Amino acid sequence: MALYHKHRPQTFDTIIHQEHITTTLKNEITGDKVAHAYLFSGPHGVGKTTTARILAKSLNCKNRKADNPNPCDQCDSCKDISNSRSIDVIEIDAASQTGVDNVRENIIENAQFKPTLGKYKIFIVDEVHMLSTAAFNALLKTLEEPPQYVVFILATTDAQKLPATVVSRCQRFTFSRIPD
Repeated sequence: MALYHKHRPQTFDTIIHQEHITTTLKNEITGDKVAHAYLFSGPHGVGKTTTARILAKSLNCKNRKADNPNPCDQCDSCKDISNSRSIDVIEIDAASQTGVDNVRENIIENAQFKPTLGKYKIFIVDEVHMLSTAAFNALLKTLEEPPQYVVFILATTDAQKLPATVVSRCQRFTFSRIPD
């Protein structure tokens, strides 16, 4: 296992130099005002996917207190998400799954089914800018009118390659470089 996987932050409070993002997300969670789609953009290695996983854990945590946005990191849901084996959190690497068939199989068909264990079915699409035009078009309908239990978290290092129709349907967060 890579070092950065082993020592990846597990709560919002352990994410460094992205307070402008974590504060907003924590307020949304405690205020029960979660968006249906998020766009995390920024350079490699600044915590986009890590933040997406923490957000997913917080939204589906069984033991999270209403006034605390951080996941407990002890319940089965938190452990399953940390170990990439949750059936309610679907992570897609768009760099290797760029086609419309992958979007249909992994997102559109799965979005029809309610979450099994958690409150939300969460789709984390990493390197989303790599999707083909046809894949973006297929995703757009579900992104426009998602079921109430679906949350999309799109992560990219190249936000300008995303169609404006996709960006306009997301709450956008721009991650900054972490200083030495």
